[in-house]
Amino acid sequence: MKLNKYMVCGLLATSLTVGMTSCSSDFLDEELTTKYSTDYFNTEEGLEALTVSLYGNIRWHFGYEWAYGITLYGTDEFTSGNDLTSDAWNEYDSRFGPSIQGTNRNCPQPQNLWDEVYYGIASCNTIIDKANIIKDEEVRNRCLAHAYFLRGYNYYRLTAQYGGVALQLTPTTGVVRNFTRASEQDCWNQVIEDLRKAYNLFKGEDFTYGKGITWTKATAAHFLAKALLFRASERCDYFNSATKDADLREAIEACNYAIGARKLSPNYSNLYADWNGVDCATEQQDEILMEAGFNNSSSTIGRFGNRTYNYFCPQFSNFSNGWVRRGYWIGDMDFQRCRPTEYTYAIYDHVNDARLWKTFKTVFGVNNVADKGASGVQLGDPGIVMILNTKDDHTYDGYKFGANKQEPTFKDDAGRLPEWKDGQRQTPTSGELTSTKGQWIPNSSVLYQNGVYVAPTFMTPGYKYSNFFAGINKTADGTRQAEKGDSFRDVIMARLGETYLMRAECYARLGDFASAKKDIDVIRARAQWKSGENRSYYVDGTQAFANNALNTGAAATNYINSNLWMNTYYLSNPNQPVTTDASNLTNWTWDNLPPEDEAVMAKLGVSGQKERAIQFILNERTRELIGEWQRWETLSRTKTLVPRAKAFNTEAAPNVQERHLYRPIPQSFIDGLKNEDGSDLTDEQKKAWQNEGY
Repeated sequence: MKLNKYMVCGLLATSLTVGMTSCSSDFLDEELTTKYSTDYFNTEEGLEALTVSLYGNIRWHFGYEWAYGITLYGTDEFTSGNDLTSDAWNEYDSRFGPSIQGTNRNCPQPQNLWDEVYYGIASCNTIIDKANIIKDEEVRNRCLAHAYFLRGYNYYRLTAQYGGVALQLTPTTGVVRNFTRASEQDCWNQVIEDLRKAYNLFKGEDFTYGKGITWTKATAAHFLAKALLFRASERCDYFNSATKDADLREAIEACNYAIGARKLSPNYSNLYADWNGVDCATEQQDEILMEAGFNNSSSTIGRFGNRTYNYFCPQFSNFSNGWVRRGYWIGDMDFQRCRPTEYTYAIYDHVNDARLWKTFKTVFGVNNVADKGASGVQLGDPGIVMILNTKDDHTYDGYKFGANKQEPTFKDDAGRLPEWKDGQRQTPTSGELTSTKGQWIPNSSVLYQNGVYVAPTFMTPGYKYSNFFAGINKTADGTRQAEKGDSFRDVIMARLGETYLMRAECYARLGDFASAKKDIDVIRARAQWKSGENRSYYVDGTQAFANNALNTGAAATNYINSNLWMNTYYLSNPNQPVTTDASNLTNWTWDNLPPEDEAVMAKLGVSGQKERAIQFILNERTRELIGEWQRWETLSRTKTLVPRAKAFNTEAAPNVQERHLYRPIPQSFIDGLKNEDGSDLTDEQKKAWQNEGY
């Protein structure tokens, strides 16, 4: 097991004594087990321990509702499900401001990110300030590389969200309540300076603290390129004219290093769907540049365990009297926070892009026979089937869909499901699919009927929210020890797939469209179906339950009945013959983009090769990076948040404005500020701290 995963919780708490005072005392009481004083950080051993503890600071991002609220909501990709815990972040309505009155107490607040990243910055400042006491140059440089990297990363997150913030670059003692707000330009300059230092200090791909979750030169290169691209993008156009081209070229060079030092995983399934247990090979892939590390040791859980498995699943346990019960044997909880938009489903090539079918869960098995009557439904039959058809498909125009207990859904030959026999489930090598005519599915849906997007209407027609949708599987975890227990899988925060797309965007912005296409096609070629792949096979992190000590008795039966390892590829593409041939996603040009992309260009009114290229890359980022905790930031950076949210997010469309390219500065922070003489800030001074429009 990797050393730092065991060490971070106890060591991280010690850094609280030298940093900001924003974290609550209960966290101190809960975590401070090492009993070190700040004098410990005046020793070589203490600074090395503090360096290892930096890995713990990033785990916070995935502990609660802020994981998706500040990163995915209010964009083109996701909208609210029927649970409205964080819907203020999605709808940009009157509740969204420096303090948020959420639907319930779990709604993220603007200060959540602000407080936690400054906590990590304080630890970094201590290491940077005291590094000279470390006599061994190699150890000293390693500690400095980590400190500059996390400080740069944390200021990246702050500046991307809030614009100009307080730049605190030296250790503080006691309670400091007098800060100056730096400009956004100065903040990006500092982010880039820190990440450059980290990039230069890291010694190649030296996995000092354990491969898989260790920051290396490639990690720093990725985020250096990311920061340079941000400064060269549209949100910074009001100050970046003198640095834009140089930033893009430097970003390309940083990407070149990462791409040369690491390699892509061969199959998209390797990244997320194939996860099969704590610290498995999936978490050690060369493509992964940064992870938040979790495992099943109680010493690593702390206050912020991994809760991301809660947020992407439909409310399956509430469909038709509970044909599918929830439990730890199902890899997700059905908290129905993040519902994909029509754009998200439509932006894929449903026939040729394997990422759609390796990412979205479309079938749940019956693990509870709710209807003891004449339905004929048995344990292990398909209980929830979500057909991801396309707008031009009219196969299901006359069908009645929804969560129906009484009326069979498939009445004739138009419905097609895998052949189903007692004791048999589909496997990767099962091959042919045949029709099961007249099979009743208790809960079923399509995306389109009569060319109209009807997916949100199945549960309550006319109600704008829905709990019935196909969610993504990138967080599914079958190793949980309780229904609502923490997830034990790592969370990927950066990987090489994005590095290729960043380099492609840099090339496109410089007018080198041929090089941009080459990089995009590397990613699209991996996304193609491989020769011999069964297109109707599906797997996700639920499979880890097979190795879970709880996999006995009724739990084992429910695991088998619930997870059928199939998707609705052939139901969703009813005219597609059964095949195991390879597909092709690279047959496109800048003047003739794939149809799904041309539809987006038309919807947004995009013209000009550069603008079309950037929008196409944004679409490709959806297909490649859906749900990977960065969409809001990307749309803010490119100033496409408003047009895309208005075009594709029904709930966000009425209220989203240009001011929403920045988050509100937390009111709790502003109210706590003092002038140098100890006096309170005037209303005018407070207004100067706040972003425009809040």
